[in-house]
Amino acid sequence: MTYKLLSTTFLFMVLFNTAVSAQVPKQEKEALIDLYNASNGNDWTQKWSLNSPVESWYGVDVLNNHVVSIILYENNLEGRIPASLKNLKKLEVLDLALNSLNGQLPQELAELGELKALKLEDNQLTGSLSKNFGSLVKLKELILFKNNFEGKIPSSIANVKSLRILDLSNNRFEGNLPETMANMTNLTKLNLGNNAFEGEVKFSFDGMRNLSELSLASNRFNGNVPSGIASLTELQSLQLQNNDFAFFDTIQNMKSAYLNTFETDDLKLNLKYQELLDTDNRMASNQFEGSND
Repeated sequence: MTYKLLSTTFLFMVLFNTAVSAQVPKQEKEALIDLYNASNGNDWTQKWSLNSPVESWYGVDVLNNHVVSIILYENNLEGRIPASLKNLKKLEVLDLALNSLNGQLPQELAELGELKALKLEDNQLTGSLSKNFGSLVKLKELILFKNNFEGKIPSSIANVKSLRILDLSNNRFEGNLPETMANMTNLTKLNLGNNAFEGEVKFSFDGMRNLSELSLASNRFNGNVPSGIASLTELQSLQLQNNDFAFFDTIQNMKSAYLNTFETDDLKLNLKYQELLDTDNRMASNQFEGSND
């Protein structure tokens, strides 16, 4: 009888200690609760039961007792992003896209050194990008399109060597593009369309060998079309229309075999590539039909 009691007591202590050790740190839980309260959590489509373990909260992933991912896109978040999210030191993914968040993006988010994806598209966020965002050296995706961001792109963004996707389209960004962007050689997608960028693009794109999508459309760029674009062999989509580019000599002979979208303000050049694309599509279609014989 005594042995069974001791065994039961020991098992209870083990389970209790395991449960305690499995909890996320207090600071991390409080940061999540701050997000819930600051974005009107009671009206979320998928709500959190704050008395339940954090691991059970919708859109939250926990690994080794730390919050590593928050994915709450299209969940009726309305309000602000709290600065206390900086306490999620192991956070790798923050996806709050397709909501109604407003206010400025907290500069403190630049302290999330493990962050790999920041996706805040289709909200109502304002303010500018902090120069401290260059410290997010592990970031691979920065997707902020369709907000009300303004100001210039900080030159420090080029410090984020790991960045693959940079989409700042449909905002109010302005000014010249920093020449340091030439160092962002791992980009696969760069979309800066529908902003108020201006002036000449004074760097070459020839180092961005992996670029498959490039849009500078609907800004106030002038001078020559940037050099190096024609040499991008992986490019599938190029959009340069609705600007004040004066010369298109640098893209007369595109090298990419995958190009399927080509839009500029040079109508003759557009027609040339449209005919080439149509020819390529017909050839591809004939080859596909022939393979069924």
